[in-house]
Amino acid sequence: MLKGNNITVRYGEHTVVDDLSFTIEEGQWLMLVGPNGAGKSTLIEAISQGVPYSGAFQLDGKDLRRYKPNQMARKIGVLSQNNSVGYGYTVDEVVGLGRYAYTTGFLSSADAEGGEQVQRALEATGLTELRHASVLTLSGGELQRTFLAQVFAQNPQLLILDEPANHLDLVYQQHIFSLIAQWLKTPGRAVLSVVHDLSLARRYGTHAVLMHQGRCAAQGEIAAVLTKENLHKVYHMDVYAWMQEMLQQWR
Repeated sequence: MLKGNNITVRYGEHTVVDDLSFTIEEGQWLMLVGPNGAGKSTLIEAISQGVPYSGAFQLDGKDLRRYKPNQMARKIGVLSQNNSVGYGYTVDEVVGLGRYAYTTGFLSSADAEGGEQVQRALEATGLTELRHASVLTLSGGELQRTFLAQVFAQNPQLLILDEPANHLDLVYQQHIFSLIAQWLKTPGRAVLSVVHDLSLARRYGTHAVLMHQGRCAAQGEIAAVLTKENLHKVYHMDVYAWMQEMLQQWR
């Protein structure tokens, strides 16, 4: 579905992503994991065409650079870790913005499936009763679910997430990741996400790319990537022992 070939991102003389290649297929949830500064979020920005890069991304066999913005928006949906709002739009209006790529022109509302897709997105994220509420009144978890519903309404093939639940409490973390896992069950979809919490990555991911200093330290199925040896090389600590020590506190 998406293939990155020899992706490199540089800021001046500083290389942030260094000759990285990966593939994500239909039905997969690919986790980008690694320490701070590994280049994970920069790779997401490159896919979103937000930063210049060398190499190439291919989506369904076509170079991403050849897609027009509205064409790419029908293929890829992006949910960032920080979403702020400055105006009192309703939940329904914010979710409806996910259908912009399907309108026929400036200020056009010709989107035959728009209403149904927005309704499905609201129901999937449990926001139906809040659809007329101002987003300025929402909690952090409700606001993040609103932007997740916006991406669901966009109905992309590939969902890209940059720490989607990083600032949320445990209940909302579980809710957000469960919603995404349910979304992924529909054929023709895939998910790519940056996750710092290795427990969440192991619980929900099918595959992973372990990054270190901009390069790929390991990639493949999640269990084969998040091994004791691979994690020790990247984090310079016994991650397995630390996780087990933390778990012992709950026994």
